[in-house]
Parts: sequence; structure tokens; C-alpha cells
Amino acid sequence: MPTYGSINNICRCPWLDTRKEDYVKYHDEEWGVPVYDDQKLFEFLILESAQAGLSWYTILKRRQGYRDAFANFDVKKVANFNHSKVEELMQNSQIIRNRGKINAAINNAKLFINIQHEFGSFSDYMWAFVNHKTIVNDITVLGDYPATSEESDAWSKDLKKRGFKFVGSTICYAHMQACGMVNDHSLTCYKRKQIIEQYQQA
Repeated sequence: MPTYGSINNICRCPWLDTRKEDYVKYHDEEWGVPVYDDQKLFEFLILESAQAGLSWYTILKRRQGYRDAFANFDVKKVANFNHSKVEELMQNSQIIRNRGKINAAINNAKLFINIQHEFGSFSDYMWAFVNHKTIVNDITVLGDYPATSEESDAWSKDLKKRGFKFVGSTICYAHMQACGMVNDHSLTCYKRKQIIEQYQQA
């Protein structure tokens, strides 16, 4: 019998809609894989913030639009976006045209750079909230997935204290899942074991 998320006889996570090829590709190649590159982390930070109140797939479909609109996620360029650029982005149908979220991306870019200066990299700062080691959870069914954790609560609180916007604990936890700070692939998903073995995590 097929298991949750099963396609081509490969078992995947229960949240995955396997009818969407781009979603399957994202699950198979990115979700839960540890990320240490600051530019990629900035990309996920912008995308996760844009997701607030929306589905992740809504943002995933617009990912290329975001890359084009936000200077391929060059944090220094985004930090220098001005009012005219905001008005331009508000007319861009390839992204979510929410002024608050657009302004938050620019604000967060400036603060992202501050963290890089303080800690040497955003990656070092971010991974410290999980003691630089992926938290591996035991997920069986869809209802097992947490929306937040103690770690996401702490990280969200620190980001907000630093002035970041659209970084509630739920958004932070989604970011942690995406960037491999937590491995929330289900017990039956082939990626769970693969990531653990590749990154020597237990």
C-alpha cells in the first residue's frame, strides 16, 4: 500500500502534495537540508516572512519573481532599497504586493548585516539557537508537526528585540524546518535518514 506522500514508490512526508512537481522537487532537494550560506539564509528569511498568513506553496510559485525583484537576495543591495524601489515592488505582480512585508524585507536586510558584523555570519548566529546541531524529531502523521518550539520561541524573541519584522515563532520554526535546523521529515520519509547520514546526525 502507498504510504503518505508516496510517489514513484518512494515514501515522502505527509504534508507534501505529490501532484505538484515543483513542490516534490523542493521537498526532495531543499526542505530540511542544513543551510549555512548567508545568501541562501537571507533568501529563506525573506520568503518565510512573505509567507505570513499564506501557504508556503503560494510563495514557492513566486520564488523566481522574488529573486528578480530582490536583487537575487543580495542583502547589501536590498538594504539600500529606497522609497521609489518600494513603489516599484508594489506594482510587481510576481511577488506578494504587501507594503508591510516589502518594507520588512528591507528593514530585515539592514539588521541581517548588523548580525553578520556582530557574529561573523548570520549562519553562526542562527545555528547557535540549536547548539549548532540539527534537532531530529519523530514525525509519524500530519498532526505530529509542531508549529513552534522552545528554540523558535527564543529565536523569534531575539530577532524581534533586534528590530526584525514578520518573525513570529511560527515563521521562525518554518525557517528552521526549511534550513535544516530541525529535521521534520517523517519517520517513513526517505529524506529523513538520508539527511541524518549525510550530516552525521543522530
